[in-house]
Amino acid sequence: MHEQLKAELRAGLQAAGLPFAEQEPLAAHTTFRIGGPAEFWCPPHDAEELRTTLECCKKVGARFYLLGNGSNTLFSDEGFDGAVIDLRGLTPSIAAQELQQEVLLTVGSGMTLGRLCAEAQQRALTGLEFACGIPGTVGGAVYMNAGAYGGELKDVLESVSYLDEELQLHTLPVSELNMGYRTSIFEKNPSWCVLSATVRLKKGDAAQILAQMQEYLERRREKQPLEWPSAGSTFKRPQGAFAGRLIEECGLRGFTVGGAQISEKHCGFVINKGNATCADVVALTEEVKRIVREKTGYVLEREIRVVK
Repeated sequence: MHEQLKAELRAGLQAAGLPFAEQEPLAAHTTFRIGGPAEFWCPPHDAEELRTTLECCKKVGARFYLLGNGSNTLFSDEGFDGAVIDLRGLTPSIAAQELQQEVLLTVGSGMTLGRLCAEAQQRALTGLEFACGIPGTVGGAVYMNAGAYGGELKDVLESVSYLDEELQLHTLPVSELNMGYRTSIFEKNPSWCVLSATVRLKKGDAAQILAQMQEYLERRREKQPLEWPSAGSTFKRPQGAFAGRLIEECGLRGFTVGGAQISEKHCGFVINKGNATCADVVALTEEVKRIVREKTGYVLEREIRVVK
């Protein structure tokens, strides 16, 4: 950002009494622990502060990026030349609507999936067990239709409220969100900001729900390299195959570029061995894609978002 633009954005945020920091290291806010500084780091506490923050950015023409838990994001080593808006403050209390055998839960987009799953279990509501170990926020899960163990968010999602590019409030049912494998209407409209989501869950047995969640969590601990920083599954699942299996078959277990490595525990994960850069991860994934394509014919697509 040139100095005049920075001065204008700084003045706008200050005049509105909004929280912000400058030159905030993005590595501290992503599960990969990679990324240079954000020119501006804006953590609004609620939807009103979010709207005002977005208005400030739009007024001066500043770039902005909407960030949840940073679990599927790889920021550039140079950082982000604009405002990164932390949505984790959008976590109002859960609103519940009782139906006959189901309950609708409405939650803010900044709530973690882990907390939502815990709330559902405590209320003896079933349907979200598959999501209990996914490290993202509800907003991020909507954005990419997060899933695991045969379940996807679209299976239980009822509707989503969001701000469009003109900061107008809308609510859409799941049928109009174009949710597919790791995608949704929001991926194609990145300036839209998810404010809240409503899920439809069935009444069940709290002990059985907890047992299923614990089983999934144990499977994650056994099979995934949770002891290392990563962004989860690095590649989308190609039609008719599994990315991790293809990578393993190509002899790439443990393949390393700089500080980035194909996990020896699970070949579907790229891990940060301690000093990895964004350039390391990008170079590694590009080489993996090339080798897998040459040896198997499958074309891998990165699931993680690279933000420059």
